[in-house]
Amino acid sequence: MWIPSLTFLSPLLVLTPPVLAGIHEVWWNITYVENANPDGLHPRRVIGVNGTWPPPPISFNNTDTLMVHTTNSVNGLTTLHHHGLFFNSTSWMDGVLWVTQCGIPPGGTFTYQVPVDPTQWGTYWIHSHAKGQYVDGLRGPVTLHPPQEAYSYDEEFTVVLGDWYHTEHDILLAKYLSPTNPEGNEPVPDSGLIYFAQHGSYLPPKQGTHPTGPTSAVGFNTNATLPFVPGKTYRLRILNASAFASFYFWIDGHNMTIIEVDGTDIQKSPIDVLSIATAQRYSVLVTARNDTSLNWAVHANMMTSMFSEVPRSLNPNITSSITYNSSAPLAKVRDPGSVHYHDVNDMALVPLDVVPQPKATKTIELEVTFGLMTDRTNRAMFNNITFNYPLVPAEFSALSLGSNATVQEAYTPLSFVLDHLDVVDLVIKNGDSGSHPFHLHGHAFMIVGRSANYSSDNPKLNPPVVEGQPNPMRRDTIFIESGSSATLRFVADNPGVWFMHCHIEWHLEAGLAVEFIEAPLVMQQRSNVPQSMYDQCRIDGTPFSGNAAGHNSTTDLSGLPLGPFPLPDDSTGTE
Repeated sequence: MWIPSLTFLSPLLVLTPPVLAGIHEVWWNITYVENANPDGLHPRRVIGVNGTWPPPPISFNNTDTLMVHTTNSVNGLTTLHHHGLFFNSTSWMDGVLWVTQCGIPPGGTFTYQVPVDPTQWGTYWIHSHAKGQYVDGLRGPVTLHPPQEAYSYDEEFTVVLGDWYHTEHDILLAKYLSPTNPEGNEPVPDSGLIYFAQHGSYLPPKQGTHPTGPTSAVGFNTNATLPFVPGKTYRLRILNASAFASFYFWIDGHNMTIIEVDGTDIQKSPIDVLSIATAQRYSVLVTARNDTSLNWAVHANMMTSMFSEVPRSLNPNITSSITYNSSAPLAKVRDPGSVHYHDVNDMALVPLDVVPQPKATKTIELEVTFGLMTDRTNRAMFNNITFNYPLVPAEFSALSLGSNATVQEAYTPLSFVLDHLDVVDLVIKNGDSGSHPFHLHGHAFMIVGRSANYSSDNPKLNPPVVEGQPNPMRRDTIFIESGSSATLRFVADNPGVWFMHCHIEWHLEAGLAVEFIEAPLVMQQRSNVPQSMYDQCRIDGTPFSGNAAGHNSTTDLSGLPLGPFPLPDDSTGTE
């Protein structure tokens, strides 16, 4: 069993004994699970692992290589993406369907090898990156431990938050991307979930509750509880594994201090209410109370302002509990209306490992809009273009085009070629009426600037990026509100094909994504793509050489899917 360290270490002078690298192997048979009912409201079919749901937590050391032996026992292609892990120079293992691989066919097998960067540790997660399968349940927490943690604590738990739909993803998507939904209203979740894990297992239902069915071994919502011992300090690793919903998280009667953000250890930052968008992760330290006379509520309230409506059937405020004494009563639950909701100011957080801001050599600006298209559906766009997957996954285009792999026009219109060691300023301007969490694969970016109104001439609302920042905050998923923008700086030091997209699954499938083709000539030198990946392309009939359309050319893109295109008279800009 892994045990957290009990000492604080300086990020500048960390001396640890050498640790032998190992292999951490797990075997995942991706299966359907019938009649799963985690919210107790509606049994449904879900996608699980080895006949169980939720998929098992993964916990391993950053001195190990993770190997996930995967079998696809569901209909259609599947993939697995290890969210937040860098996959240094091995982007073909990143698990993005039709971007970095062709997908594991039904009945097929594949082993994901995750060579962990020794500088990476913290809280991550694994989920399908294929056809919305993670909406149907294929998602789980991943904890990566360093040889020595930065902060002392007695025990740790992972807190998994998620939205939950009673209808399967494909049915919801067809209604969402339909001419009958010209406003682009996203499917609103039917409920939310909160459940807990520790050391590679989920916590069972609390004493006195008796759920039934295939999910009955795990405690969810009011059936879930964290066992606390007076005086102990706990690390809570909080993951939002939603398809859509962001949350506000807090614990009655307890204080929280943030120590980690998306795998980046930070200086301690007290927080009363934690805002956590889809795909984000935080670790907080919580010190237990010194008495056992009461138990306390744990809250996760959805940001309902992101929904087109709040159905009367939806309870957006999820609660579980902390138990000190199973026979003690629950303390009076704090009225959610008395809670001051506010977003985490992530620019003000300070990483422990000091990395000065480098000077940018390249700027890419992306403006987010939604609009009614020529096919009468409402789609998402970057710079007035909606993303379409290429006929040839960009990974294989970059590896097969030789010197032409550096020609940006050989890829889809929303693809950007980066030179090796470019310092990129990615400026995302949210011109939509809703907020969005954006995730960059393969990198943790620096947040070097934010504006409250990117179209304003007022420098207080739209300040210039300050150069020479000594240690900007770094993370991999950023929440950008309507009308605002963020400038994200990263070094193109990880040759590969990397996706950048909104992590609201409905918006990704509506076209809110781009591809970065990073140092393709270096990719070719380092490539070691297993033959089985090309075999999977053959089984599916997906071409795996040539440009985005499958031609050995930088100009002939005939057959490449494009559009739909925005209607010239559309002025709604709505989702």
